[in-house]
Amino acid sequence: MTIAFVFPGQGAQHAGMGKALAAASAPARQIFARADASLGFALSALCWEGPEETLRQTENTQPAILATSIACLAALQAHGVAPSLVAGLSVGEYAALVCVQAMRLEDALAVVRRRGLLMQGAAAGRQTAMAAILGLDAPAALQVCREAASRGVVEPSNFNSPDQIVIAGDADAVHEAIRLAKTAGAKRAVLLPVSAPFHTSLMRSASVQLAEVLASVTISAPVVPVVSNVTAQPIRRPVEIRRLLVEQVASPVRWDASVSAMTAAGVDTFVEIGPGTTLSGLIRKTAPSARVANVNDPASLQAAVRLLQPVVQGTGNG
Repeated sequence: MTIAFVFPGQGAQHAGMGKALAAASAPARQIFARADASLGFALSALCWEGPEETLRQTENTQPAILATSIACLAALQAHGVAPSLVAGLSVGEYAALVCVQAMRLEDALAVVRRRGLLMQGAAAGRQTAMAAILGLDAPAALQVCREAASRGVVEPSNFNSPDQIVIAGDADAVHEAIRLAKTAGAKRAVLLPVSAPFHTSLMRSASVQLAEVLASVTISAPVVPVVSNVTAQPIRRPVEIRRLLVEQVASPVRWDASVSAMTAAGVDTFVEIGPGTTLSGLIRKTAPSARVANVNDPASLQAAVRLLQPVVQGTGNG
């Protein structure tokens, strides 16, 4: 059994996340306590009780998802499970880096809170949108974006699975791309409730400012490789990690290629750690023969431990 830990991104958040696991797991509780102390406010209360409107604000969403994911990780690690590779979608990449000791939790929380503010502000005053296109492959989606570009910026934002691609940019161009995608045979093309065109060239100012934030943060060599959103390849060198975190903000997330890279490296078991089950569904599309588990509450933790029993019992991790 060769295991990858994967961590979700923005959109997975919901009031109540991590609450039951923190009640059941002392290591999870300790992570939330560290997050509260580090940020200087009760992030745990926001995760556990909401309100949803405050939780949806990007500067809150990003540290909330990070803290919840690492709390879930701590509960799993208490059972002695370790990965051979890690990856995270967008802000989830920071949880992956904390997991493999490339960043301290406290540093990552501060960075992602600032990252959220920078990303939210990068397209301020501009009418923007994001949309999910289902049922077109990457070349067809790219062609749709090229044809709609006469209306403004519209670019791929996330390559989620072979037939699910998220686009983002100026609202008029995104609406035109939706129309063209349907004409081209997309099964669905729908607007997403997202407040900024993440992972497009419209985020370049955020990328530049994030480089300044990351310059003062210690990044260490990870104990196992991290598969980068930007390159969909495993990375180990701190200088490379820092550069790709900066690029990631204004580059499309290559999630489907990242999953393929992990399976090519021998991964046969994926554990999604953190709120929601979005990544599990995407992984099943890209790697249908892989085993997939989740850790986000006590029941899913126990199910994951049962699936991973050979590793928990010490027979080794591929």
